[in-house]
Amino acid sequence: MSKSQQFFGKNEREKKRLKKQKEKQQKREERKANSSGGGFENMLAYVDENGNITDTPPDPAKRTEVDIESIEIGIPKKEDIKSDPVRKGKVDFFNKSKGFGFIIDSETGEKYFVHISNLLDEVVENDLVTFEIEKGPRGLNAVRVKKALPS
Repeated sequence: MSKSQQFFGKNEREKKRLKKQKEKQQKREERKANSSGGGFENMLAYVDENGNITDTPPDPAKRTEVDIESIEIGIPKKEDIKSDPVRKGKVDFFNKSKGFGFIIDSETGEKYFVHISNLLDEVVENDLVTFEIEKGPRGLNAVRVKKALPS
């Protein structure tokens, strides 16, 4: 009797497996019939002239031509330093022991590196100074730095 029960269990498992497979197939067909996908055309998305995503194609009349030469890739080059070489600024940070610091230009607000060898007067933080700019190995550096007379 043990063999017949063994076969009975095997047959039952096979019936369950086939039943599950049929149910799965029916669900798949049901989903396909009820789907409102409509194919590839309904899946397309467009970007309008304001950068918003829409489902309508853009109007060709609103299309603008872009001059390829006007596109700048990367950071635009800074223009040459203005004609007056002497600038005014304030010492933002200076470390005497390490021998360097930074000066903030009072006109542009840019920071420039300064080395102790480029100082004409001793400076400390928050001193008003005059300086000139030179191109160094890592960018623009402040040179010929001296204390400015308070006005």
